[in-house]
Amino acid sequence: MQMRWLAVPVLMAIGSVAMAASCPPLLEGQLPKLRAKESIDLCQQFAGKPLVIVNTASFCGFAPQFKGLEALYQRYKGEGLEVIGVPSDDFKQEAKTGEETAKVCYVNYGVTFTMTEPQKVKGPDAVHLFKMLAQQAAAPKWNFYKYVVDRQGNLVASFSSLTKPDSPELIKAVEQALASKP
Repeated sequence: MQMRWLAVPVLMAIGSVAMAASCPPLLEGQLPKLRAKESIDLCQQFAGKPLVIVNTASFCGFAPQFKGLEALYQRYKGEGLEVIGVPSDDFKQEAKTGEETAKVCYVNYGVTFTMTEPQKVKGPDAVHLFKMLAQQAAAPKWNFYKYVVDRQGNLVASFSSLTKPDSPELIKAVEQALASKP
């Protein structure tokens, strides 16, 4: 009888290890969700999904790309695409408060994809997600750098601020990420 009770915690521990093993290193950790009390568990929410990760800034000249990113998300979300926007003041163009950032994203541009609270995206203080992206490509050199990641958590391609969300190159990378096997 006691052996059965011992088996449950052991099986639960094995299941946790298996889940942890299936989480790509890129998605380890959590980020605070924009204007919400909860955090985003990146692995739990995004493991096995193709992603477009972009560092944003509310007052950047590239901020109108929010509309294009939203259109990209709407076009492909039915196929599993997720977009993660990570506001950052690393280039001195982000709002001073999360409330102001949220207004720009949600009210001004109608963003429905996942947005985090502002984070560091370059240098030694960058959040884990962007440190991992920098290892696979390069750290963002400005706002609205875009990183396309496949279902296994591998970088497919990265794009500078100049690449618009509807560019053929970005669309091709997104479709490649969508075609990847989980």
